[in-house]
Amino acid sequence: MPPEGTHGCALVTGAAGGIGAAITRVLAAEGWPVGVNYRSDSDGAERVAAEIHGDGGRAVVVAGDVRADGAADALFDALEERFGPVLVLVNNAGVRADGLSPQLRDDQWARVIDTNLSAAFRTTRRALAPMLKARFGRIVNVASVVGPRANAGQSNYAASKAGLIGFTKTVAVEVARRGVTVNAVAPGFVETKLTRDVGNGVVDAIPARRVGTPEEVAACVRFLASDQASYVTGTTLTVDGGMSA
Repeated sequence: MPPEGTHGCALVTGAAGGIGAAITRVLAAEGWPVGVNYRSDSDGAERVAAEIHGDGGRAVVVAGDVRADGAADALFDALEERFGPVLVLVNNAGVRADGLSPQLRDDQWARVIDTNLSAAFRTTRRALAPMLKARFGRIVNVASVVGPRANAGQSNYAASKAGLIGFTKTVAVEVARRGVTVNAVAPGFVETKLTRDVGNGVVDAIPARRVGTPEEVAACVRFLASDQASYVTGTTLTVDGGMSA
């Protein structure tokens, strides 16, 4: 729940489906007005917002490619005008462009790094001043087990997610004294559009013998965004059914 007397909202990037949509729903259920960001799936984003409204929550759809110049300012400006400062930021937007390193093109490398890492830096930078002023803020970055764990054919994705974990730790230390926490969640194989083509045999490598659900990741974000997690910062919560144990 937002702290008593707090006027503000949450923003989830890449929230039109999958993990982002699940996170948006749980934050709305906690009482946060939520910005449902999307790049291309307007129908999906509208469905998420409609579900939240149907459950008595508040949500607004905010279009924008997080890679674009000025995108962070545009997203935050729209939400601040409607709901007040963004006090919970979830950097979930992410893409893959797989290929073995010798064949990986510059544009494949740049698109993944820009979306998964550089965009999170820009939205975090934009979010911090209002959070520091309010002496309350929650930033949660959606990383991946592929960050610290090698997965052939994903050097760009791994670099972006490993960078996101390092970024999370550093910013957490910089702002810890001002009531702002910065954490990451690192999902393993979760049933989303991004993991549909990972191939057979994946489940056999997971000790839990199943893939995860977006709702299980969202539950972890819900905790990290809560008052109960006020002493948790700079950490990465792995959600992978035991794969990295």
